[in-house]
Amino acid sequence: MALIFMFLASQFIGLGQAGQSQKTDTLITSDFVTAVKEERVINVTFDAGSNSVSGSYYPAATAGNGAASAFNTAFRALNAALSTQQMVSDTASAGVSTEDIASSTLGEARKYTATWVGQDSLGELMADHPSIQYEVKLPSGILSAVLSYLPMILLAVFFVWMFYQMSKANNSQMSFGKTKAKMASEERPDVHFSDVAGVDEAVEEMQEVRDFLANPKKYQDIGAKIPRGCLLVGPPGTGKTLLARAVAGEAGVPFFSISGSDFVEMFVGVGASRVRDLFKQAKEAAPAIIFIDEIDAVGRQRGTGLGGGHDEREQTLNQLLVEMDGFEANSSVVLIAATNRSDVLDPALLRPGRFDRQIVVDVPDVRGREKILAVHAKGKPIAQDVELDKIAKLTPGFTGADLANLLNESALLTARRNKQVISMQEVTESMERVIAGPERKGRVMDDDTKRTIAYHESGHALVGHTLPKADPVHKISIVSRGRALGYTLSIPKEDKVLNSRSEMLQELAVLLGGRVAEEIFCEDITTGASNDLERATKIARQMVTQYGMSSELGTQIFGQPNHEVFLGRDYGNTQDYSEETARRIDDEVARIMKQAHDTAYEILSVHKDQMDLMASVLLERETVDGDACQALLDNTWAEYLAHEQSEEGRAQREAAATTVAHDISAEASTTVAVPVSTAPAAPTASTVSMSAPATGNAANENGAAAATTSANGSGAVNPSTALDTNAAAVVDSSSIHSTDEANPSHNTNSSGEDAEDSR
Repeated sequence: MALIFMFLASQFIGLGQAGQSQKTDTLITSDFVTAVKEERVINVTFDAGSNSVSGSYYPAATAGNGAASAFNTAFRALNAALSTQQMVSDTASAGVSTEDIASSTLGEARKYTATWVGQDSLGELMADHPSIQYEVKLPSGILSAVLSYLPMILLAVFFVWMFYQMSKANNSQMSFGKTKAKMASEERPDVHFSDVAGVDEAVEEMQEVRDFLANPKKYQDIGAKIPRGCLLVGPPGTGKTLLARAVAGEAGVPFFSISGSDFVEMFVGVGASRVRDLFKQAKEAAPAIIFIDEIDAVGRQRGTGLGGGHDEREQTLNQLLVEMDGFEANSSVVLIAATNRSDVLDPALLRPGRFDRQIVVDVPDVRGREKILAVHAKGKPIAQDVELDKIAKLTPGFTGADLANLLNESALLTARRNKQVISMQEVTESMERVIAGPERKGRVMDDDTKRTIAYHESGHALVGHTLPKADPVHKISIVSRGRALGYTLSIPKEDKVLNSRSEMLQELAVLLGGRVAEEIFCEDITTGASNDLERATKIARQMVTQYGMSSELGTQIFGQPNHEVFLGRDYGNTQDYSEETARRIDDEVARIMKQAHDTAYEILSVHKDQMDLMASVLLERETVDGDACQALLDNTWAEYLAHEQSEEGRAQREAAATTVAHDISAEASTTVAVPVSTAPAAPTASTVSMSAPATGNAANENGAAAATTSANGSGAVNPSTALDTNAAAVVDSSSIHSTDEANPSHNTNSSGEDAEDSR
């Protein structure tokens, strides 16, 4: 590399010097030969290394043919006279006046450079003109050798660099069997059990693992054996990986973490080799913890694949089973794994002696959500009006990751508005943004479309408010969000674990309330109810085929899952009943749907005037929630408006009184010298006026400010899945009923695109 640098530096210096030379002409070979033959060249230096000539010369005269001929004749005579002298001290001794030549015809000498190209010998040419000084410059021997071998040297350096890079990756190409686990011993995660909230039972289990590794003698003296493996099971976002990081932060022992997908790669046997190397390192560092995230990537059930070829993943799983069962007694190595698909894991992996404990990390309840919110609220400037317990009640079905995202979105929205603290307004708006997406304020709709959406959402809300077992309605909006043209938010009073048959039937009526409202109050039905119909049909079919809630078919389950985990969910169920039974199932589903439709139709037919009022209010305010929503549903809108107007008037009067009091106080302080003890009651009036408007604004928050709230959105909740097919009769703990966009493809399959199903 030094030689290359020296060569490039010399070339750069040469170019710099060439650029600095003044009045240098570049001649072609023929011009150079002509100048030599005409004796206009003073000296010639030939560089054998670059085949170039350089020196000084007189350019040819251009003042006419006669002048040029006279100049050339005089110049040749001068050179002939000079060549006859061996030692010439002065050109005057040869009978030539140099002053005459310099001042008349020779002009100014210039530097030149040219490339010697051709078959003729330069030496022979210069021998014919002995008056011209001729010098040959030969290249240096060392530099010539370096330049000749430079391409080979550069190629060798390139191959050495490539070999170094290849050996650097994975510490050589032969280390592909080494584990990729990251050991956290010195730089541990800055996470502790105090940072994990909402899963108290799981934290207790993991604290026991930490205590065993910290003080194993306590358990060994009493004859207890710590579980060799702990499997964290739960939905995504519930804190399984966070819990493992908390163990690493507090265990005080080496912690090896790896993903299930890091075992298997392109070479056969790599997975098993990495498993052996992982457990070897853990045993050498014992006591230690091994954490495998997403273990279902390597621990899926064996023998259910469709292909007949060699399965590298199965070999990796076999080696993992051997290593887990081959622990020495009290080896002080604990394996922790996390998955959200425990149903696809191999049974041999779950037996006692391997994963002795399965710790469920489930969706938190209302108290757990409040604790999680308190953890994520640390370090954020929260306003006094933000009530974490209220937010926890508004977010049934939210996981820990959802709650963390909610507060982060609130902080981002606060910063976007250049505020200093996070208020309840930002939290509620972020809640709707997380659930249904951002507002589509730029969407333009005609009056007929808005009217249809208003009646549609009013139908959902009124049916839900009328039926006793339906979830309470908290907000109605015709503001577009995501793919929903409007939505109605229903929040349960408490977290639900089980749902009764009557509750599910009433939920069906609420879902069909929007379509029924279009039938009664609009000229024609629209595609806005596509998602409602899809969800309602799914619930009705599950009532018949999975929950045994059909009086016609009895307590029988139809369509047993075949548990072939590699076939995927689409092929997971088989029709284990006859075509006649299938027809009866379809008839029963249709009967349940018609029953729910008739219930909604009866309710809305009786309350036509109230429906007209609700639709007109929605068209005017776009969003109603809180007291305004309750007044609409209770049909006490006139009383609410009177109260709203009185509150507005009182707030205006108090604001005016505050302004007058301040003016009087300012005038008194500037014009009259009043002692402090005899000052008028202006400060008292000011104090009252400062608190009274706050009360007025608070009372008017859900009333007069409803229009502002409609633009920003508030009171959003997170609905859970429509139905949990793995639990007994679990349905929505809260629901969003929306008007869908008119989209042909959306009509047939809207579950993956609607805001309601994005949860």
